Amino acid sequence: MKFITKKNALLFVCFTAGHFLFAQIDKNATKETKNLYQNLKTISKKHILFGHQHALEYGHGWSSEPNRSDVKSVTGSHPAVVGIDFSDFSGRSKDQIEKTKEVLRKNVIDTYERGGITTVSWHFNNPASDGGFYWKDGISAASISLIKPGGSHHEEYKEILKSIADFAHSVKAKDGKLSPMIFRPFHEFDGDWFWWGKAHTSREDFIAVWQFTVSYLKDTLGVHNFIYAFSPDNRFNSEEEYLERYPGDEFVDLLGMDDYGDFGRDGKYDLDAGLKKLKIFSDLAIKKKKLAAFTETGLESIPNENWWTEVLLKTLKSENLELAYVLVWRNDTTSPTHYYAPFPGQASEKDFIKFYDDPFTLFEKDLKNIYSKKFKI
Repeated sequence: MKFITKKNALLFVCFTAGHFLFAQIDKNATKETKNLYQNLKTISKKHILFGHQHALEYGHGWSSEPNRSDVKSVTGSHPAVVGIDFSDFSGRSKDQIEKTKEVLRKNVIDTYERGGITTVSWHFNNPASDGGFYWKDGISAASISLIKPGGSHHEEYKEILKSIADFAHSVKAKDGKLSPMIFRPFHEFDGDWFWWGKAHTSREDFIAVWQFTVSYLKDTLGVHNFIYAFSPDNRFNSEEEYLERYPGDEFVDLLGMDDYGDFGRDGKYDLDAGLKKLKIFSDLAIKKKKLAAFTETGLESIPNENWWTEVLLKTLKSENLELAYVLVWRNDTTSPTHYYAPFPGQASEKDFIKFYDDPFTLFEKDLKNIYSKKFKI
């Protein structure tokens, strides 16, 4: 048992045998990945980690500056969870893929060595047609059926997964350990905007590809530093609807949701609906002994100056939710309006500092030994 302090708040964490009842799907996961999984479960009971997509790669008006993030510029700390993307790991030239990997490799290792956490989204460029990762009528192919075992593009898909596995094997830190990552493929699959979306693939094919992806990475290619996250968009209102394309407990570590629509997009708020959905999969994760997280949300341009405390924090503290982290989307380098985290001078900056100071929220500075059984905040 250990008493820990965060911003003058006295917290209590108990590392009893009961803490280690939550088994992840990869029995051969690295020690650091197993410890991260267990520590995230502990965090979710009393706190939540804050995350930001592409936080270290670029921000509002800047790009590729060492050890910089907009969140750090406002609070003095990087976000606890840093989002990257495997989007350029396929459908690009070999040189471009290798340059991307080099940048992301440093990002992942640096985050691990600072004590932060990496989560990976995958805007997967369509392997069987032009159109990129979005569905484009008249251009995009419904390719989930083509990349499943027996499909015309299955062997090509295996090569793409080998490229991901090579990257997973390469993120070795100075301590000789591989950096763990939360891998979140095929997100927002219940919508129709991506080529893997519900409108473009059957339930059976989607599940087959998901199961193959996890098994091939884990069992054939020997990737043992991934935690696997399942995250639909917000198009569900019951546990049954949430699980409609669920591939099974042996293929998922973390239950999530992406939800912008209920939290202020286009000026529309339905916080009761958003909370209901968070509660559905948080309770489901507790029942299944899985992790849960609010895998994407945010309010573009953050025009509501008190959005962080009066909308997001208030919701996250409700209904005994057990969420390991909440991640907001990226801050574009050149767009004057496309950003989801504050930067110095942005209208919600003061409220975000209140959000940061609240003992419930945890940032990178609050994490000590997140990859160890000696974890403390």
